[in-house]
Amino acid sequence: MIHPIIPEELRERFTKAGQDHVFRFWEELDDYGRTRLLSDLESIDLDALTALNSGVGLANPLQESLLTTARPPEVVPLGEGTPRWSPQQARLAGEKSLSSGEVAVIVVAGGKGTRLGFPYPKGIFPIGPISGISLFQLHVEKIRARSRRAGRPIPLCIMTSPATDLQTRSFFEAHNNFGLDPENLLFFIQGTMPAVDAESGRLLLAAKDRLALSPDGHGGMLAALAKSGILTELRDRGIRRIFYFQVDNPLVDICCPEFLGYHILSQAQVSTQVVCKKTPFDRLGNVVEVNGRLHVVEYSDLPAKFAETKAPDGKLLFRWGSIAVHVFELDFLAESLQMAGALPWHKARKKVPYIDEHGSKIHPSAPNAIQFERFIFDLLPHASRALLVAVPAEKHFAPLKNPSGDPAGDTPEDVRNALCNLWRKWAEEAGAKVRGNPIIEISPLFALDATELSERLPRGWEIGESVYLRNPHS
Repeated sequence: MIHPIIPEELRERFTKAGQDHVFRFWEELDDYGRTRLLSDLESIDLDALTALNSGVGLANPLQESLLTTARPPEVVPLGEGTPRWSPQQARLAGEKSLSSGEVAVIVVAGGKGTRLGFPYPKGIFPIGPISGISLFQLHVEKIRARSRRAGRPIPLCIMTSPATDLQTRSFFEAHNNFGLDPENLLFFIQGTMPAVDAESGRLLLAAKDRLALSPDGHGGMLAALAKSGILTELRDRGIRRIFYFQVDNPLVDICCPEFLGYHILSQAQVSTQVVCKKTPFDRLGNVVEVNGRLHVVEYSDLPAKFAETKAPDGKLLFRWGSIAVHVFELDFLAESLQMAGALPWHKARKKVPYIDEHGSKIHPSAPNAIQFERFIFDLLPHASRALLVAVPAEKHFAPLKNPSGDPAGDTPEDVRNALCNLWRKWAEEAGAKVRGNPIIEISPLFALDATELSERLPRGWEIGESVYLRNPHS
């Protein structure tokens, strides 16, 4: 039997980089442990990590001198149109692209529900107010309903992480892919980056045979899409654009034809949905225009004096917050892969458990480590043609972030209430008489919007008790 050994070249690279402590427990490891450690070490771009530790390749927040020249970007309000295109023209353009098979969907689903007290992939979280269906099922039903309207399937690509991939695939398999054809359900795994000690820059060990690795951020989607071969596959299928969103927002209107239409008619490379912030310090990325290009400034990077600045109309100067719903042209994504620095790394101080030099597990009480991640919104300033579409938050954005009872909001109860409020409005717009405040849930396969609901409900139908409207055989 051949036992794993440390390749001399690998040992030299890590020693030269001052990271040879990762071999400290080698003699204690069995063959499986040695193989795991070598796999982790060989997956690292050590030169890039060394550069990041010295600040090379990191994102630079917009300097205050540039922020003083920033201005609110122009937006297209959904449902209102532009001087050039009406909402109906936009919808027709979007519907044509969908029916021509030019659109695929990517949902970012690499996170676990740890903050929710839910030890599984967040997409598995039960969000249906009555049915208890998962976030994943709700999203898939929207895609199936949209595909039915388009007259052809819309491919769904799910980006998982090493921590969620197996459970996510198993969940879909156990539920027969929620009715999706396997050839139109594509999984790919985002990359990882090692965590380093915040003071020394040395790699942290999660165990004697494992590095402390974390997902490389939603910006890792680009490299993972290429590495998996899915980028090429989508192009071969005739896909021209990607509708992108995050799994924890059940209000997202997936492949909204009007949104797609404005993107297409304006020949945008990237389009982004924004909402009007309620307060200066909403935890949303601030979309600003600097020198004719769009940028997203994280709420944590925007100084208070800028966050609170008012425009002449009395509204916040930086009023538009990104809700992480985008449309990307596939050609633009492919070009961005060849663009050096298109997606710089951001660093965040986090509490990361680790193994100390004695082999003891340490659970820090304060941030002790630096994690590196990329953000997909950093592509915005590289787009020569970018579009912002403003949507009402109450209809399009209800992120699931925090556990029940959290005063910060974004709890399961908040999200379910937002869903119920939307469906209740649909019922009223469809001509139903809603008495009191009943819980209403509507499967997307029953109705995807108020117009379709009006075609399905008897005129003047009374709703006084909780009801779940769905197709029994869907």
